[in-house]
Amino acid sequence: MSSAFRAPARALPRRTPLALALALPFATLFAAPPALADDAVLTLQAVSVTGTREQQPLAETPASVGVVDATAVELVRPAHPSEIVSQVPGAAVAVTNGEGHTTAIRQPFTTAPVYLFLEDGIPTRSTGFFNHNALYETNLPQSGGIEITRGPGTALYGSDAIGGIVNVLTRTPPTEREAYVSGEAGGHGWWRLLAGGGMGYDMGGWRADLNLTHTDGWRDATDYDRQSGTLRWDHALSDRTVAKTVLAFSEIDQQTGAGSPLIRADYEDDPTRNYRTIAFREVSALRLSSAIEHESGDSLFSVTPYVRDNSMDLLATFRLAFDPTVYTTENRSFGLLAKWRQDFAPMRTRLIVGVDLDHSPGSRLERRLNLVTAGSGAAREYLDYSVGPVAYDYDVSFTGISPYVHTEFSPSEALRLTAGLRYDHLSYDFDNAFAAEARAVTTTTNGTPATRYYGQAGDGVTRFEHLSPKLGATWALSPRTSAHVGWTHGFRAPSESQLFRPSAGSSAAAAQASAESALGLDPVKADQLEVGLRGRVGPVDYDLVAYQLTKRDDILSYRDTATNATTVVNAGRTTHRGIELAAGLPLATDWRVDASLSWARHRYADWVVPGTADFSDKDIEAAPRFLGNTRLGWTPVDGARIQFEWVHVGSYWMDQANTTRYGGHDLFHLRADWRLSDSLRLFGNVTNLGDHRYADSAQISSSTPVYSPGLPRTLVAGVEARW
Repeated sequence: MSSAFRAPARALPRRTPLALALALPFATLFAAPPALADDAVLTLQAVSVTGTREQQPLAETPASVGVVDATAVELVRPAHPSEIVSQVPGAAVAVTNGEGHTTAIRQPFTTAPVYLFLEDGIPTRSTGFFNHNALYETNLPQSGGIEITRGPGTALYGSDAIGGIVNVLTRTPPTEREAYVSGEAGGHGWWRLLAGGGMGYDMGGWRADLNLTHTDGWRDATDYDRQSGTLRWDHALSDRTVAKTVLAFSEIDQQTGAGSPLIRADYEDDPTRNYRTIAFREVSALRLSSAIEHESGDSLFSVTPYVRDNSMDLLATFRLAFDPTVYTTENRSFGLLAKWRQDFAPMRTRLIVGVDLDHSPGSRLERRLNLVTAGSGAAREYLDYSVGPVAYDYDVSFTGISPYVHTEFSPSEALRLTAGLRYDHLSYDFDNAFAAEARAVTTTTNGTPATRYYGQAGDGVTRFEHLSPKLGATWALSPRTSAHVGWTHGFRAPSESQLFRPSAGSSAAAAQASAESALGLDPVKADQLEVGLRGRVGPVDYDLVAYQLTKRDDILSYRDTATNATTVVNAGRTTHRGIELAAGLPLATDWRVDASLSWARHRYADWVVPGTADFSDKDIEAAPRFLGNTRLGWTPVDGARIQFEWVHVGSYWMDQANTTRYGGHDLFHLRADWRLSDSLRLFGNVTNLGDHRYADSAQISSSTPVYSPGLPRTLVAGVEARW
């Protein structure tokens, strides 16, 4: 029998927030003051750099691109990506721990490698070494904005960009000398110091930013520290040649129990409790790139060499219940993005030809744990551990060679057509320290020994090749209205861990069969059709889009809700369809309301786990149908801003069999920013204003519903000085 869990009744009824949020932007659609009628059309004037790796008007972009500008980032001052990403319709982020996250962009909330994370258009990691927490490797609160492309990427981006692309932009150097320091403190031992500055000169400018963050964590054993920095130098080598060099780093040290799920009784009555206090994550990320562009007449040539260095030590909470290990992964990347663009006078034709090169050597060393635990089932506590025998020890090098071509032209003044094609040749060169046979590893739990088996792949090269086409069109229906239609095809090659780190087995034969099966994983293929309308009706600025996304050979993890063990397999087909709306409305001279709303259904169209289960026609778990973010802004006096935000996450199934629901939640946040003078500013925010009990995630573990409690009401305040 199905059961449903609903958070305490302090929240509004489930459907009320969405209905009100949908109505709010249109409440005064035809009754706005006449003085507002000639305001600029924000949607059509917005510019994106993600679609073609150059600035391009959104009105001529046949894709769904949401832009969160630097002003919004400055007001929100996000402590976590979840606080800013939901300003884009159809996009949401949930907290796992620290700044760790799962992402939902035209997909369920997932840790799967179906997104491409960029910094100034350059992937923050290689395809082979995906990290679902990639946004914490960027310096988000000191960024110059965020662009989110929903759905498969353009032909200029290859593997990974299925659910979407998140491009974090660095801040532009100032034209004059400037410096600032911002200090803030708040509940649960939170403090953060942001500092930076820069200067301009005749041929360019530079800026540097530093982020030092600490929190004790609001739950037991969930402290978190980060140090991040960004250095950007823009320099004109001549009147036709410019270079932009970016150096960025992040060091993160956190106890990762913040996402530790609790049984319902503890979730409601003792949410600070943490069953998995031994978990931790230590991350180091370094990126250096230099984009050099030479423009001559109607042509532009750009070349961007880059290097990356990523490492992570992890004792993961999610594996403790079925496969407890601690491991170190490392990878270094050497890459080059090269592009030639030529404009032709007839029909405003533009041709872009380029190639992306990436070579990323990496390694994994993983050891099984001896555990000390108490209790049982979903409420088992993990109290201590010691490191046991090695389960995996291998080197693997990822190489990607990806040429592409993109063209666009205008047969008429109002119509613009685009087409693109990308070819990806991807390979993994694998070198295992162990023989290609299952490895027996014996460890203890509370002194009782048990043996698990780890299948091992043999040395060799695994290759993937794929063509990714794209077609699109935009129409300028009027000076205030633009329509677009687009078809995109994307794919995702399996990552290093999916190919070479299969699930542990209870027997040598089962473990080795799992290893051989993992090597046979196919890439995920995705096809998306979308239609959209952007513009203004009366005073309302809007962006409306409908889409259908179909994934074939989806790489899914079958999770046994009784044993908690997972098995990675290629599923037959999943479908994702929805409607997304962004709308903004000036209510009066000092007031404005903005909303980002979406409805979507994510479904297993065809997925049979042989001999186990048939999930065909079931909704995918952790996939809310409704997402909403509505913001009411007020500027009472010059230099002062107040924002009230309403975030809605709809209900969703907690398991693949669709037996138990999480009821969804509604959160309210309040922010204020007051510039006292040109050199001094005060700011503060209250998150979860109503102190509502809600879950960052909810699932079934050991046949029991469990919930990861979200942050209670928390106040943060600070001061910023500039000179």
